[in-house]
Formats: sequence, C-alpha cells, structure tokens
Amino acid sequence: MNPLMKEAHGTMLTTEELLAKASQPAKDAMLLHPFYRGKIQTALKCPVRGHEDFGIWYTPGVAAPCLAIQEDEELAYEHTNRGNTVAVVSDGTRVLGLGDIGPVAGLPVMEGKALLFKYLGGVDAVPICLDTKDTYRIILAVKLIQPSFGGINLEDISQPKCFRVLDILRTDPDMKIPVWHDDQQGTATVILAGVINALKVVGKRLEEARVTIIGTGAANVATLRLLIASGVPFGNIIACDSKGILHPEREDIARRKIEFVDKWRICQQSNAEGRRGDPAEAMRGADVCIAASKPGPGTILPEWVRGMAEDAILFACANPIPEIWPWEAKKAGARIVGTGRSDFANQINNSLGFPGIFRGVLDVRATTITDEMAIAAAEELARCAEERGLDDENIVPLMGDWEVFPREAAAVGIKAQEQNVARLTLSHQELLDTARQTIREAQDLTRFMMKQGLIPPVPADLS
Repeated sequence: MNPLMKEAHGTMLTTEELLAKASQPAKDAMLLHPFYRGKIQTALKCPVRGHEDFGIWYTPGVAAPCLAIQEDEELAYEHTNRGNTVAVVSDGTRVLGLGDIGPVAGLPVMEGKALLFKYLGGVDAVPICLDTKDTYRIILAVKLIQPSFGGINLEDISQPKCFRVLDILRTDPDMKIPVWHDDQQGTATVILAGVINALKVVGKRLEEARVTIIGTGAANVATLRLLIASGVPFGNIIACDSKGILHPEREDIARRKIEFVDKWRICQQSNAEGRRGDPAEAMRGADVCIAASKPGPGTILPEWVRGMAEDAILFACANPIPEIWPWEAKKAGARIVGTGRSDFANQINNSLGFPGIFRGVLDVRATTITDEMAIAAAEELARCAEERGLDDENIVPLMGDWEVFPREAAAVGIKAQEQNVARLTLSHQELLDTARQTIREAQDLTRFMMKQGLIPPVPADLS
C-alpha cells in the first residue's frame, strides 16, 4: 500500500497519483501554448471614437507631448505608459532548471513572467530576449532600452554573470530606473517570508537558527544576504555547492575569488563550526535547509533529511522538479516542506513577490530596489499568511490571495520613501488604494475578454 500525502489543496493522494499530477502541467502546456500562440498581446488603453482620434494619438497631435517631454523628461511618465512598463530581459542561459537553452527557447518563460506581472501586479511587461551571452553587451542593451521602460527585470541569466550585470547596472549613474534580478532578489524575498513563518510554526528563533544552503547560485546568494540582514548569524549558515561545503580552504574558489566575489565571502564568513564535506554533513543538525540547486528528484537524499534537527524545515526550490519530492522529505522526518510548485503545499515561488514589489516601485517612481525594500515585502508576505492562519502546510500566502500584492506594493513604496529612493510621496493608504485599483482593472480586463470570447475558451478536447 502506497503512503498517502496531502497535495496543496488538502486532498489525500498516493505516491503514484502525486507523480501523475506533477507531470500534468507539462502535458497541458504542450497543448495550450500552441492553441493560444503565446500568452500576451498589446491592448489599447485610450478610446478610438473614430478615425479623427488618430490625429490626437498620432500625428499631428502627438507632436505636442513630444515637445513637452523634450523640455522635461519626467513628463514621459504623464504622457506615456513608461511608468507602468517593465522590460523582462534574459539571455536564456539559466532558464528555470533547464540551463542554457538560449534566448528563443526561453521566450515562453519570459511571456509567462509578463502574464504574472499584469494579472497579479497590473504591470505591463515586455519580454526582451537577447541574442548574446556577453556580460557587457547585456549591460549595454539594458542601458540602451532604458528610455522605454519604468523598470528592468533581469531573468534567467547564469552566474557569475548575473551578479556582475545587476551590480554594474544598479550602481551606474546613467541608469535612472530600477534594475532587479528576480532570480536573486525575488526568490530570496519569498524564501525569507517562508523562513520567518516556518520558524514561528516550529517555535524556533531566527537569531538562533542553524541554516544549510544547498546550491550557491543567484537565488541562494541573495537569500543568504537577506537572512543575515534579518538576524541569522553568518556563522550559523553552512553553504554547499556542487563540490561540497564552502570554507576558507576552498582553493578552487580562492583562485577565482575576483569572479566569484560572493562565494569567496561566504567561504570566509560562514560555517563557524569549520565543517568540511558533502551535503549530508552540511545538513546534519540543521534547523532549516534551503535548496536552490539541480532539479531532482534525488538531488537531496532522504538520509540527509533524517540527519537534520527535530522539527526540520526544508525548502526544495528547484524547478521544474524539486530536489526531493515533498512526500519523501516528510517521510524522512522533515516537519515543514516547501517547493517552487503550485501543486504542493507551501509554494515558495518568486511569483508571490515581484508583481507586488514592482507595483510599489513604479507607483512611487523609485530609482532602485534595495534589500531593505525586499525585506519589507517579505515581512508583509509573512504577515498576510499569519493573519490567514499558520500551520505546517500554510506558511506563505497562496497565489490566489489577491490582497497580498497591493499590501506588498504599499510596504515597498513606504520603504522606498523612507530610504529616499522614491520620486513621488504617497501615504500608505494612497499606495494601497492605487495598487488595488490597478490590479483589479488588469484582472477585470482579462475576465471581460474571456467572457466576450476575445480570449477563446479552452477547447473541451484540450482541457
């Protein structure tokens, strides 16, 4: 008899049923993507009462706002959609758990990102897939397209290049709009929210938690940074890459410490116990294990989970398949398990973060997105889940909890103003009301188009 386990919505399923369910989204995607030929399109936001209106929206009338913007570039935010438009920029070198599949193959992911931006955050996002892997060409491309956008979302760029691209663009005085790397900052934000609440459920303190990091790519490097800023002692963290635990004698990292600045810093400042060895040793006695590494199953073994502390917390965040199946981790003794998938409980996914965060950033015209703004979003996410009720299988909000996103937006907008990186001043209530209205309009538009058949229904033979 196969063991039973709850899926995300509480239904008890066998292992075979869970595996079959886990494979279903990929099958559906191969049917529905070609049916709709993509997920986004351009829609008008101004009326066309007749052909005479073309003279207002295009020539000759459009010359007047052009000249006004020439005199004062800030007026672009009043006369155009720039202030609500984000570029989703990728070179396709680190797409989900698929690796370097190239910019064209990465386009479905970037379109999916744009869909979530619009539906969850009311943000108009444009996929920009670049046909280059060169760090400085990516940086130049972002700088060159800056006039068209209110923000830049970097996506699925391999490391260590992703760190350099983000760091250079964030500190470039010529960049006037915020640049954000969702695989770093977005994932880290949601992981932090999950850790905060999971520790509450098991009755442990953030300041005393022993944390193991499996994988030292973009997501976990940023996660480590936010955990430390939130109170986890650096020495309480043990990080592990594909060659084992990070420590000061890791000559392979020392030889490339200029290239791998963050990994070398982790070698120097983490792992106060001075452990050496493999992931099993890294996870021994850990209160929390955060994995963002190679897709599984089998990347994390059940016997490693058995070596963790009592009431262990395990986030297996690799996509599309987590490093260990949740039911295997639970059977091995983990009390709280999260993954990046929506079909299991505790979805630790950056989609809970970036739509609301960018909504708040755009609404105050922030010039950057700081770690403190990300932490403010994580704390608001944690509060939202706590208000709904925390337990082993409910530590973060669900994607369908729409109120989460305007609340994140307001928290981020207030923090941006506190840090003097906002160009507009709005109260918390004004930010909340603006975000609610913008997100509601985006969702109402989608529902209206579905009702009118402008978005065709899913055919019965494909559903």
